[in-house]
Amino acid sequence: MGEKYRGFMKHIQWFPGHMTKAMRMMEESVGLVDGVIVVLDARAPAATYNRNLAKLFGTKPALYILNKSDLADDRKTDAFLAAFARRGCFAMKCSANAPGAAKQIGARFSAVLREKLERDEKRGVSRPLKWMVAGIPNTGKSSVINALSGQKRAVTGDKAGVTRGKQWIRCEGFELLDTPGTMPPSFENQTLARHLAYIGSINDDILDMDDVALELLREISLTYPSYLTDRYGITDFSSPLGMYEEVCRRRGFMLRGGEFDYERGAKAIVDDFRKGRTGRITLESAEEYADLLPEGKQ
Repeated sequence: MGEKYRGFMKHIQWFPGHMTKAMRMMEESVGLVDGVIVVLDARAPAATYNRNLAKLFGTKPALYILNKSDLADDRKTDAFLAAFARRGCFAMKCSANAPGAAKQIGARFSAVLREKLERDEKRGVSRPLKWMVAGIPNTGKSSVINALSGQKRAVTGDKAGVTRGKQWIRCEGFELLDTPGTMPPSFENQTLARHLAYIGSINDDILDMDDVALELLREISLTYPSYLTDRYGITDFSSPLGMYEEVCRRRGFMLRGGEFDYERGAKAIVDDFRKGRTGRITLESAEEYADLLPEGKQ
């Protein structure tokens, strides 16, 4: 598996022009904030961490939120949280759309900004904390902002690249700077690039969704085969194409002449995964990808 595997998908490369502008805007704005909230997808924490942001943020305190944890494998999420802690980073898991998410996130603010708060207290300074919210497209940045603000202030959507400009959002006791989703300019690790395709962080319009479905089935069959049996009745995991056609057969996705309707099959397979209907799946392990996580000074 990994980079030795030559599968169905072509080399993935996606860096829309507006992301260069977004990175420049973030670089100009980072001096205005006290800390950074980085939103990751709990199903793919390594893939959704843009390592270019580490240089941009410098020594700013950061809170890493493994969002959509309700869709991920709890055991693997906890292993990632332990890896973040070992590397000196503040990290937590949550589902931004769940009740109580704002309280859960807000409870971590004072720990992340402890040094700054202590300095302000000594100087008698009292002002709202300012946070920049950053992340890869479709990790749920806007959902985190809406949870913290208590209102639908940020636009949300299932499509990558919904937020295009920056906006300040006033909350009770703090302010948030929403920023567009940013991708690394190149994908050195194509396994992680595929993970971004599965979770919807890369625009579906540039992808061959047949290939995405085939690769997704292959990966799930290696780590959660029973989920494919429970969801689709698949018992033979020897061929991704065979699994794909079994999904089409059982769902009745057929065309005239007995041909498989691969387009409908791909949509069902990918949607089932993205919405958690296949099961609580994490695509990565902390043991394999810990070295790609950020380093902090907790």
